[in-house]
Amino acid sequence: MDTTRRTLAKAITWQLLGLVVTTTLGYVATGSVTAGGALALSSALVGFVCYALHERLWSRIRWGRIFPQNDSSAT
Repeated sequence: MDTTRRTLAKAITWQLLGLVVTTTLGYVATGSVTAGGALALSSALVGFVCYALHERLWSRIRWGRIFPQNDSSAT
């Protein structure tokens, strides 16, 4: 299991990689680093919001979850 610091470092480096890749793709498509960067930042923001909403929606769905059984013989 990873430490919290390692998980945070991995999340930050993943996000930075995504920003670089999206900025590069935006630059190739538009010819402007500024436009590419704006595209990357807006994409990251929209992705963050969509992911948070997606997680909240799935937290309400019980399908596929395994719930621990109450063991009444333990008491």
